[in-house]
Amino acid sequence: MDVTCRTEGDAATLQLSGRLDAVTAPELGQQIRTLISDGARHLVIDFAQLDYISSAGLRVLLMTAKLLQAQGGEAQLSGVTGNVASVFEMSGFSSLFKISESTE
Repeated sequence: MDVTCRTEGDAATLQLSGRLDAVTAPELGQQIRTLISDGARHLVIDFAQLDYISSAGLRVLLMTAKLLQAQGGEAQLSGVTGNVASVFEMSGFSSLFKISESTE
């Protein structure tokens, strides 16, 4: 999985590509924890280029939401389509996050 990060003030946009699974989820989790500890309070995570997400990836998203909520922030997801959208629907994650079509 590749992650591209863009920060502006207390907001960060992460663009994910590839697969978010048990192998790549710990690295993403660490990147997100670092962003939050560095002051990010609003995260937009772009899934437009993500092909696959496993339960390990869902756990990272849940951890992200909890960490941000504790800091008075929030996470928003964008570009959730295809197989990833199906996993979100089946797991109920589509009701836990604000999901938009684009990162704007």
